[in-house]
Amino acid sequence: MNDSNISRRKALKQGGVGLAALALGPNLLSISRPLTAQSVASIGVLESPDSNGIRLPAGFSSRVIASAGMRLRRSFWSRTSYRWHSYPDGGATYPTDDGGWIYVSNSETLSFLGGGASAVRFSSSGQIIDAYRILGGTNTNCAGGATPWGTWLSCEEIDFGRVFECDPYGEKEAIVRPALGYFKHEAAAVDPTLGQLFLTEDESDGRFYRYLPDGVNAQGQLNLDSGHLQVAEVDEAGAVTWHDVPEPNPSLFETPTREQVPASTAFRGGEGIWYTNGAIYFTTKGDNRVWRYDPVLETIEIVYDASTASNPILTGVDNITASSGGDLLVAEDGGDMQICVIDANGEVAPLLQVVGQDDSEITGPAFNPDGDRLYFSSQRGSALFGGGNGFGITYEIRGPFHQILTV
Repeated sequence: MNDSNISRRKALKQGGVGLAALALGPNLLSISRPLTAQSVASIGVLESPDSNGIRLPAGFSSRVIASAGMRLRRSFWSRTSYRWHSYPDGGATYPTDDGGWIYVSNSETLSFLGGGASAVRFSSSGQIIDAYRILGGTNTNCAGGATPWGTWLSCEEIDFGRVFECDPYGEKEAIVRPALGYFKHEAAAVDPTLGQLFLTEDESDGRFYRYLPDGVNAQGQLNLDSGHLQVAEVDEAGAVTWHDVPEPNPSLFETPTREQVPASTAFRGGEGIWYTNGAIYFTTKGDNRVWRYDPVLETIEIVYDASTASNPILTGVDNITASSGGDLLVAEDGGDMQICVIDANGEVAPLLQVVGQDDSEITGPAFNPDGDRLYFSSQRGSALFGGGNGFGITYEIRGPFHQILTV
């Protein structure tokens, strides 16, 4: 048990902090938040599908930037030599020195079919410059997470899966990080203030994990080679106690990490995870919930639950990201093939919808550094047939996001 957690919880109780508990399993607590400058009402009604089959708010447009197995188009006359990977999943963006940016995307397939991760580089005007692989020889890389020091953590969603730290700029070889555990990884997020890393597990009885590094490495980055992998125990009031995982790297014949601490709390299929405005947000697909963990108070709450919503617009919760102002964007695995926004008031509305690809899922939402372009994929979309039985399409959305999101 982490003794610091006990002292913090005692301090909260002695300070008289009122946390209203809900019925749970774990159905936790609800904490009020300040209002935002924007609300989801400003998104408006989505218009009819455009030429790419995407419904968008007025003033927005889409383009296909990559299709599985195809070279990316730089211009009408030029294409990259690299062919985009199949089954694109989690993603993130990174700035470049020339004012452009890079979008990184995982490939949720087996190594001999091209599993790993790829990147596409854009100029300052948004023109595609190059595409290349940043990770290969891995299996079923689902989501992951960006680090504050500019790398990509790519997670294997297989039994006893690993986490690889990748260079989005394609200059350094990817490095496996065993200290982050061997389990069915989904996604990762770093709290840059407290210097902690959080991980989700895509199992029906998956766990919520925290990694405490042993200081920093020679480059001043969190030490991902040595530290403590911990698992969360959540009580009925939403207070979290962290326990060290006895064996973070079990073999095939040893007890999985999620079963090593009997007191730990099961979550029904951990999916995307994101850090914003001092909190960790993550989704669980088995119960269609979005959670908020406060790393300072060490408490957890539900911010969205489809089963109790009066109008469950958002279902099939999966990958998650946030606007610069903290509005949450949640991608649907199935559902209505939407990316939905949850504002700080808890209101929900669709931001976009992919039409005619019901057998697919939306993955990898990420804004470019300036926040005026949004990238995502339809994991099993087909550019050739325009349906949901293909190998993946990656899109870019442009428009006045500052008018409808808190930035």
